[in-house]
Amino acid sequence: MSLRRRWLWNTAAVVASVGLVCALAVTVLFALTDYSNLHANLRLRAETAAEALNGVQNQEYEDFYQTCLDAVQSFSQRNTLEVQFVDPEGNVLSTSYGIPTPSALKTPEIAEAARTRGAQDYFGKDPETGKRILAVSAPIIYRNGEVIGVLRFVTAIRRMEQHIGMVLAIGLLAAAGLTGATILSNHYCIRSILLSVAEITQKARRIAGGTYGIQIEILSHDELGELAEAINDLSNQLSQNEKMQSEFISSLSHELRTPLTAITGWSETLLGGDTLDAETARGMRIILREARRLTEMVVDLLDFTRMQDGRMTLNVEPADIRSEFEDTVYMYSSRLVQENITLELEENNQDIPEIPCDAKRLRQVFLNVLDNAAKHGGEGGRILASMHYDGSTVTFRIRDFGPGIPEDELSLVKKKFYRGSSKTRGTGIGLAVCEEIVTMHGGTLTLENAKGGGTLVTIALPAAQ
Repeated sequence: MSLRRRWLWNTAAVVASVGLVCALAVTVLFALTDYSNLHANLRLRAETAAEALNGVQNQEYEDFYQTCLDAVQSFSQRNTLEVQFVDPEGNVLSTSYGIPTPSALKTPEIAEAARTRGAQDYFGKDPETGKRILAVSAPIIYRNGEVIGVLRFVTAIRRMEQHIGMVLAIGLLAAAGLTGATILSNHYCIRSILLSVAEITQKARRIAGGTYGIQIEILSHDELGELAEAINDLSNQLSQNEKMQSEFISSLSHELRTPLTAITGWSETLLGGDTLDAETARGMRIILREARRLTEMVVDLLDFTRMQDGRMTLNVEPADIRSEFEDTVYMYSSRLVQENITLELEENNQDIPEIPCDAKRLRQVFLNVLDNAAKHGGEGGRILASMHYDGSTVTFRIRDFGPGIPEDELSLVKKKFYRGSSKTRGTGIGLAVCEEIVTMHGGTLTLENAKGGGTLVTIALPAAQ
């Protein structure tokens, strides 16, 4: 999960949890308050009415009994409350609704009020209707101390529960709104942060890939701004170091070419004569071979510095790429004979057209790939070269039969200065230069381990640009 999603999910979870707890707490507080007020009001009414009737003690029993029945039936607030006159056994004798319940009431507070001679409460379902009610029963006591009945005030709590549900719904909506607002504000906040982080990451990757000197725009003076400034300083320092390195390599390469040219020239001159004995001639051939190898390394170094500085250019013109490849293979095969390596070129009768390219640079690529095949796969004793044209792309393949490339190094072998686990000497820049040349032609250079062993190098060039 991305940083943005983790941030938003965590923030939303915390805010939603807090909002839910607050909504529930407010709802519970409201419910307790509402119930307490309703209960207190109902109890006050029941006790007040019972005290008023109990105060009428100058009547005979039958008259007092009738007064209680009449008081219930004449209750004025019957739309919101029901008042009942109930005997101690739960039989309804009179009700403000006018129609007594035929069966006895089974709520326990009636008998409890008659027994304790004090008001009692009931909160729960009405056994007759199944509706949730709140009831307060207060005893009616005649002057001789007899409890002749119970005055029972009853109200449905459906409306109170609706109020509680509304409060809960409002609380949940408020929590949802707060969560949404928090997510929205955090989205814009983290977006501004992640945009800076994304730019820093992108530029840091480019610097890690070798594009030194690029700068990150500093948009703020916070921790991200300090990080961007530190990376900019690092980029500048690496750029300066890269420039000094390139200048040093270029200067050294130019200085080496002059003595190497002299060594190669005099070696060829001496070997061309017949004045050397066998042992001396053998030594001169070694000198000539090593001088040529050094010359190739110097050429690679010069091309590498041009590539780094962006000074490498192509002299593009139509060229017979078949002849260039065949001539390179033929020339290099004669050199490999001395190392007991056979270089074979598969026959191909396809008509391969001329393609726009820098023939000299491509010969350099072919020679470098062949040289790598001889160095690293020469122990296989065989190198196989082929070319193919499919109407839009000319593909060249060079395969050796050596040990191949370790799988964990395949993606790294074309990086500059990478030499891997091979014990063969080299600068580690030849393939980097080759890939740059092929890429400048609009093509691709890939390396892979061939089936059956060895390394396969594929160079694909567009037939037209």
